[in-house]
Amino acid sequence: MRYLPLTPDDRTAMLAAIGAKSVDDLFVDVPQAARRDGFVDLPRVAGELEVERALGAMAAKNASAGSVPFFCGAGAYKHHVPATVDHIIQRSEFLTSYTPYQPEIAQGTLQYLYEFQTQVANLTGMPVANASLYDGSTAMAEGVLMATRVTRRNKAVISGGVHPHYVRATETVVHAVGVETEALPAAVDAEADVIAKIGPDTACVVVQTPNVFGTATDVTKIAEAAQAAGALLIVVVTEAVSMGLLKSPGEMGADIVAAEGQSIGNALNFGGPYVGLFACREKLIRQMPGRLTGETVDADGERGFVLTLSTREQHIRRDKATSNICTNSGLCTLAFTIHMSLLGETGLRKLALLNHEKAVATRDALAAIPGVEILTSRFFNEFAIRLPRNAAEVVDTLAGHHILAGVPYSRLAPDAGMDDVLLVAATETTLDADIKLLAALLGKVLAA
Repeated sequence: MRYLPLTPDDRTAMLAAIGAKSVDDLFVDVPQAARRDGFVDLPRVAGELEVERALGAMAAKNASAGSVPFFCGAGAYKHHVPATVDHIIQRSEFLTSYTPYQPEIAQGTLQYLYEFQTQVANLTGMPVANASLYDGSTAMAEGVLMATRVTRRNKAVISGGVHPHYVRATETVVHAVGVETEALPAAVDAEADVIAKIGPDTACVVVQTPNVFGTATDVTKIAEAAQAAGALLIVVVTEAVSMGLLKSPGEMGADIVAAEGQSIGNALNFGGPYVGLFACREKLIRQMPGRLTGETVDADGERGFVLTLSTREQHIRRDKATSNICTNSGLCTLAFTIHMSLLGETGLRKLALLNHEKAVATRDALAAIPGVEILTSRFFNEFAIRLPRNAAEVVDTLAGHHILAGVPYSRLAPDAGMDDVLLVAATETTLDADIKLLAALLGKVLAA
C-alpha cells in the first residue's frame, strides 16, 4: 500500500500556485524520447530469492574488468586497490555521518577530510582544495558556475578535448541559470584553440589534460591568454594518477582544477559513486563550492578539526550559497585518502611511471598492425587510434574473443564523425601477455 500524503485537491492547488496545468508540465525540459509512458518491463511482484536469481543471471552476461584483458578508460580506470584500503575504511573512527553537520562529534570524518584536502592541494599544485564533490563532471560544472560569479561574466568556452560526458553534464547544470557554453568540435590535440574564442564576455575557458583522447598538454600559454583577458582557466583531469608524473595544473597557471579521483583508492563501478576533486587559487576561496575543513585546538588545547567554510544553503548561507549540490563523496574520499597515504609521493610517482610504460608498450604493439594509425603523439596511460573499420564493431568482435579492447569514441559522442576512433588505456594492472593478445587478435580482425 502506497502512502501518498497529498490529496488530488492538494496537488491541484500546488500546481495552480506555480502556474502549471499538470505534473507533466514540471518535466518539460526532459526530452520526450527519454520519457516512459508506462511501467518498466519487469514483474510487478517477485520474492527476494527470485529477484536475486534474475539479477544474478543478468550480471553473469557481462565480462567484468578483472576477468579478461581490459583496455577501457575514457574517464574510469582500472587500477589496483590494496586490500588495506577496504580494511581501514571500516574502522569505527570513520563510522560517523558521511557529511559533518555536527562537526564536534565527527572528528574522525573531519580529520580525514582535512588530510584529503592537503593531498588534493599537493596533487593539483593549488593552494586550497575543498572536501570533495560528487564526481569530476559535476566538479567541472561547479567550476564554470564559480567562474561566472568571480568574473561577473556569463560565457564558458570549452575545448574539443574535454570529455563529452563532462561537457553534457556541465551544460545540464549551468543552462538553468542562463550561463552560455561554447563547446569546440572534438579534436585530438587542439586545446589551444580556445584562445581564439576568448572575448570580453568569457568567464572561463575549460581545457582537459590529458584530454579525452589521451593528449597531454602544457596549458601555460592558455592560462596566460585567459587571464590577460580577465577570464579564468579551468583545468579538468579525469585520470588522477597522471598528476604523479605530469606537470600539475597549478604549475601551469590554472585558476580552478576540477578532477575525478576514482583512480586512487576506488575500484571501477558502473556509474559510480566516484569522487570529485576541486581546487582553486586562495583568492577565490570565498566563491568555492562545498566545504573546507580546518585545524584548530579545543578548550583543553588539544588538536581538533572544524568546518572552516561551509557555503551550502542548508547551512548559514541560505540564498547566498555557492552551490546546492556540493555534497562531498565521503566514503570515496576516505578510500582516496587511505590509498594516497599508503602510496606517498614516491609511490605515486612510481605508479604513474609504470602506467606510462604500459601504455607505451601497448602503443608500440598496436602501431605495428597494418591499418592502425596512432592519433595521440604524447600521452600518459591512454591514447587514441584510428582503425580502417568502424571502431564499435571491432570492439564487439574482440569482446566475442574475451578481450575488452577499449572505448569507441562514438560511444561518448555519436555525432562527432569519429566512428573509426578507438580510445585505448593501459594501467599497472595490464599484463604484457594482455598487450600481445590484443595486438594479435586486432591484427586478425582487421585482416579478415
